[in-house]
Amino acid sequence: MKRPARAWIGLGGNRKDSASLLEAALARLAAAPRLTLLRHSRLYRSPPWGYLDQPDFVNSVAEFETELSPLELLTELQAAEGHLGREPKIRRWGPRSIDLDLLTYEDLLMRSDELELPHPRMHLRAFVLVPLLELEPHFVIPGIGPAADCLDMIDSGDTAAVAALDPTDREDSWPEHP
Repeated sequence: MKRPARAWIGLGGNRKDSASLLEAALARLAAAPRLTLLRHSRLYRSPPWGYLDQPDFVNSVAEFETELSPLELLTELQAAEGHLGREPKIRRWGPRSIDLDLLTYEDLLMRSDELELPHPRMHLRAFVLVPLLELEPHFVIPGIGPAADCLDMIDSGDTAAVAALDPTDREDSWPEHP
């Protein structure tokens, strides 16, 4: 029998109920066959990336053990997004209620029409690296290098803007971006 693989998932969203949707996504994935949630980071509040005229995001990273192939896991993530009401993508990097990204799958380097591993921009995003390094301070991104080194290369203002979410801080009370 093949041993289970380790996969890291990035979770995010920036609608009024995204924190609860991230928690629901973790619960749904943890209950899925051949997929075991090992641990997850705290929730983080982060400014938008790419398209800036939108509300702040809630982000987290989770580590799973799985017997699913990378493409089967991607299908499971997309099904969870659909089940949780993910709207069709209107704008690249635009607002969304829930977003589940397969960041890494073991040390696999993969590029296909459906999936690229590791996630092609994870090493550029403080909102991925900060929660990832909370869980695994010595994480190495396959084909790229230590995640901590990648975080050091990011503008310190971008890194400082990623803050652990206070459980009493409600998303609907956050100020809107200009």
